[in-house]
Amino acid sequence: MEQDRVLPVVIVSGLHSDARREVVEGLLSRVPRSVALHHDLSAAHSGAVGRTVRDASGVLSRGETPLVNDCACCAMREDLVPELERLAAGGSTELAVVDLWDSVEPKAMAEVIDLHCREWADVTGVITAVDPALALPCLANGDDLAEAGLAAAPTDQRTVGDTWARQLEYASVIALVDSQDADAQDRALVAQLHPTAPQVPAGSDALAELALAGFDVEAAAAAQHPACALLPQEAEEAGVSTLVWRRHRPFHPERLFEALEDLSCAAARSRGRFWLADRPETLLSWDAAGGALCVENSGPWLASLPDAAWDMVPPFRRAAAALDWHPGLGDRCQHLVFVSPALDRDGLTALLESCLLTEAEYAAGHEAWKRLPTAFGPLLDPIN
Repeated sequence: MEQDRVLPVVIVSGLHSDARREVVEGLLSRVPRSVALHHDLSAAHSGAVGRTVRDASGVLSRGETPLVNDCACCAMREDLVPELERLAAGGSTELAVVDLWDSVEPKAMAEVIDLHCREWADVTGVITAVDPALALPCLANGDDLAEAGLAAAPTDQRTVGDTWARQLEYASVIALVDSQDADAQDRALVAQLHPTAPQVPAGSDALAELALAGFDVEAAAAAQHPACALLPQEAEEAGVSTLVWRRHRPFHPERLFEALEDLSCAAARSRGRFWLADRPETLLSWDAAGGALCVENSGPWLASLPDAAWDMVPPFRRAAAALDWHPGLGDRCQHLVFVSPALDRDGLTALLESCLLTEAEYAAGHEAWKRLPTAFGPLLDPIN
């Protein structure tokens, strides 16, 4: 499709569906000739996903699209691109508002639009709608999305807590609804989870302006990647704490594994990167919410790569490595962040410290480290 005009697209996400609707209605009423697209995944068990297109005056059209590989979210992605193309080609739409269904995460949708629509559509903002009173209940909810009726596919193994956390942390703007049940602690929790995103009232003119301010999909992905994530800084407000724990010495795999349950439940939200003494080449990611922890292999540390491979490493990754660089260990580090009301900073720090190699273990060197118990095998090593 060839045309001069590029259609601005803003993505609105969030598990707080009432807050999300308020944000979408505010954008439609404040931005002339704006149109909202919404795919309803709640009836996907029937074999199709419903689509609604509307503007400030009401519904313009309804339709549905069949499931793709038994996945409602996949069907939505397949249908979204031609719908945006149709709006762009029509020439009368000034802003397309992609109103995501409850558990759909904005990162995947922003990357789909950037990949398939960049010649005629541009993501100008990602807004997560938040009711502050629901922030802690959502974050602390370790139930599977399937149990809550919010799974996007039969294989969806996400939890309510980690899904909501990623929706919030990816956003370029956080839109807050006016909630009488919210207090200063609720608002402090939201602010500390994503301190770099501006927070504005859901129905404000400021939100409409920020929706068109611009969005860098590549930078947003880098900010979420475990190797170079822009993690929150130390903070303390209204009973909510952010603890940033950084060390270079590796973890003892067995002691850390035995402490995982206590560590994953120590805070409402924790994330970051870490390394184990018996896996010195592997950068591991830490992602926990609602007591549910995900530990994954996120590739090699840069220090383990040959010099020739550095030219292929993105600038974001090289910059993050430089900040953590150690003369002997390179970019290998422990960089974990814990955010929670009533956080036991001293107890948590002591537990983390106890999981590191002792002075004697560290002095034994790399060959000795590799002979330590491979306690993380069940989590990290695929079963053949």
